[in-house]
Amino acid sequence: MVVAGRMNELAKIPVFDGHNDILSRLMHEGRNGAETRVLRGSDRMQVDMPKAREGGLAGGLCAVYVPSPSWGADANGDLPRVERPSALEQTIAQAALLRRIAAQSDGAFSVCTSVADIRSAMDKQSFAAVFHIEGIEAAGPDLDLIHVLHAAGLRTLGPVWSRPNIFAHGVPFRFGHDPDIGPGLSEAGRDLIRLCNRLKIMVDLSHMNDAGFWDIAKISDAPLVASHSNPFAICPHSRNATDSQLDAIRDTGGLIGLNFGVKFLHPEGKPDTDMDLSTMVRHVDYLVERVGIDHVGFGSDFDGTLISNKIGDATGLPSLLGALRSAGYDDVELAKIAHGNWLSLLERTWGA
Repeated sequence: MVVAGRMNELAKIPVFDGHNDILSRLMHEGRNGAETRVLRGSDRMQVDMPKAREGGLAGGLCAVYVPSPSWGADANGDLPRVERPSALEQTIAQAALLRRIAAQSDGAFSVCTSVADIRSAMDKQSFAAVFHIEGIEAAGPDLDLIHVLHAAGLRTLGPVWSRPNIFAHGVPFRFGHDPDIGPGLSEAGRDLIRLCNRLKIMVDLSHMNDAGFWDIAKISDAPLVASHSNPFAICPHSRNATDSQLDAIRDTGGLIGLNFGVKFLHPEGKPDTDMDLSTMVRHVDYLVERVGIDHVGFGSDFDGTLISNKIGDATGLPSLLGALRSAGYDDVELAKIAHGNWLSLLERTWGA
């Protein structure tokens, strides 16, 4: 009973999460009934509204992600590019799904375009969803689509997923290799970052390679953000952030969101679904020591990667908060990591 009571208490600390893949997961399973699956619950989803309510997941960045045509890499280890027509079709379909979920939710799911919207949704216990794109293959070098998507509510954007496009070179998935793989931004990519700054669209660096990261750091006037990445110093995976990248994130007042994926957490890169929560605590400890408590959040990657069964899905968030509390984090610090730092970051990026 004591343990249950503590879990109930921790579930009252709302979590605003930096990354989920519920939209692409729903599309993968079929459009028919997608809205019902996420609103009423699905055994196949790590995030749906019943699980979110139980675990205290109050909202987060909902990614539009276009799957690769295949997982076969070329001679350079690059995943195949996605053609623009199919990317545009998928992007529109997933963005529309986000709106349909909200429309059919009776107020239980809100699409938010400002921090005031997020706070209002959280106060009403409505899931605060932010329209995010992970890899902008749908756009051409003229960037006209970015203006249209921004008008439709787009507020955060990762220029690449882990594959090349016309804007940049996404970092391939390689354990035991740092993210210094491939070239940086193209001229179109530089134009994209400048436009994102003008429109106050948050730029997400989680799938950028090292050259692209530093190109953006030179161009951008906004805080640097890696929404769902971990410290390379603990797990040497190309998708994780090096110490120098973490320092740049800290120095710009940015944020890094802890990725719950076991292959980005395990020091040996093992897909260990029995991984203890102490490994995640170790990553948080490292991040807090390196960048400071005000620059660390969660970026779960729910519905997009393999996660330890010690969390399993959104209902396991109180267990992670409990592990952090046991490691010495007090309620003020837990609230910062769980949601406060994300809201502060978005407010500074988007404006009041």
